[in-house]
Amino acid sequence: MTTLIKNGTLITASETFEADILIEGEKITRIGLDLEPGAANVVDASGKFVTPGGVDPHTHFDLPMFDTVSSDDHYTGHKAAAFGGTTTVIDFAVQEEKGFRYSMDRWMEKAQKAAIDYSFHMNLTRFDESVAKEIPSLRGMGVTTLKVFTAYNGRLRLDDGSIFKALRIAKENGMLVMAHCENGDVIDTLIPEALAAGHTSPEWHALTRPAPGAVEATLRMAAMSETADAPVYIVHMNAGGEVDMLKYARERGVKVMGETCPQYLFFTVDHLRRPDGAKWVCSPPMRTEKDNARLWEGLRAGILQTVGTDHCPFFFDGTKPILYEGQEVAIPGKELGKDDFTKIPNGLPAVGDRLPILWTYGVRAGRISANQFVALTAANPAKIFGLYPRKGALLPGSDADIVIWDAEKRVQYGAAHSHHRTDYNLFEGWEVVGMPEKVFLRGKLIVDGETWLGKRGQGQFLRRNPGEVL
Repeated sequence: MTTLIKNGTLITASETFEADILIEGEKITRIGLDLEPGAANVVDASGKFVTPGGVDPHTHFDLPMFDTVSSDDHYTGHKAAAFGGTTTVIDFAVQEEKGFRYSMDRWMEKAQKAAIDYSFHMNLTRFDESVAKEIPSLRGMGVTTLKVFTAYNGRLRLDDGSIFKALRIAKENGMLVMAHCENGDVIDTLIPEALAAGHTSPEWHALTRPAPGAVEATLRMAAMSETADAPVYIVHMNAGGEVDMLKYARERGVKVMGETCPQYLFFTVDHLRRPDGAKWVCSPPMRTEKDNARLWEGLRAGILQTVGTDHCPFFFDGTKPILYEGQEVAIPGKELGKDDFTKIPNGLPAVGDRLPILWTYGVRAGRISANQFVALTAANPAKIFGLYPRKGALLPGSDADIVIWDAEKRVQYGAAHSHHRTDYNLFEGWEVVGMPEKVFLRGKLIVDGETWLGKRGQGQFLRRNPGEVL
């Protein structure tokens, strides 16, 4: 099938210009002015912006947690991503005791229903000599990234020595280590103290995971990165001090990169103090308005490289079903922790919100440029994670993952627009100006206004090459 998108204003990570885009099959084949349509299906994008499909480098679909599971799976979450203009997601496979091949097979099976293109990072939550020897095998499976934790003692955390060894193995094999940075020892001291004092409300989730622990762990990871001469990518940076540490390290030539998420740009610990505060419980937690502002500064100044979502939604009240594609669905959720903040499933919905919210409150608000918007949400993630220029680009030869935006469309945003399979949205009632109008995945129109044209199983697994250090 041949499609010609005419008269649009193309926005890339570096340029904004008027052009037509010719799509033949799954690829972009030509970009230029006044292209002749021939027998192509013509899509008129006059007055519209055209961007590459978003690349979300941080999602959690169908993730077991606290006797329940995240409410979006690899179909429902992908569908929500597509309505929000994202056409590629990278999820996290859980490390199983039976080895990485078994772990990947489990998550590949979950993803058979994928609605957009996807890849995986591998959580590294257990480390010994046998695991060390097995890590290089991930390259043959198309996985080039490992995620380590400096928190969740006794469950997910590795000691610093093991993290350092993993960094050296990653360097030798052209892989990248990603790090969840908090101080697990401090957290494990503060939580029992809070519970013993009768502090059980959601705000204590944040108060027992203090920002200085995240700042310290970020600098510690940067120090290990420098010592191992191996790149590190800090996930979901949430504290202003983390931006300061990232800037400090990068100015000294350390190969460390940073990601933040929409929730850390707009919300604070005060949201956890609301009657519905459990909606905002995620790890790491929300901080302060000062932290919000510093993160925006980090994006604008190029200190931070990407905006992901850490999408991991749960129902606010899983005892009450919602309608999803005409069927009632209820999945246990945040109510599990109504009397104890440590039992609230950690995570929130965001994969469908990321681009419309960042366009309105980032680009239109003058916090970042339109080109930075594309860099942070598409081009940079694709480059860092070994997908560029197949993904994240509007170039001849790139996959025809394309979003046509109605930049003037105004909506009162919320759960109805986000399409997540859950019962709330953090941005409920916010005015959004600018929404994806048409979304193409490898040349196929999968979102047309409010109409879903995609289907289960159409997403392809992306085998990744080593990425770039930005």
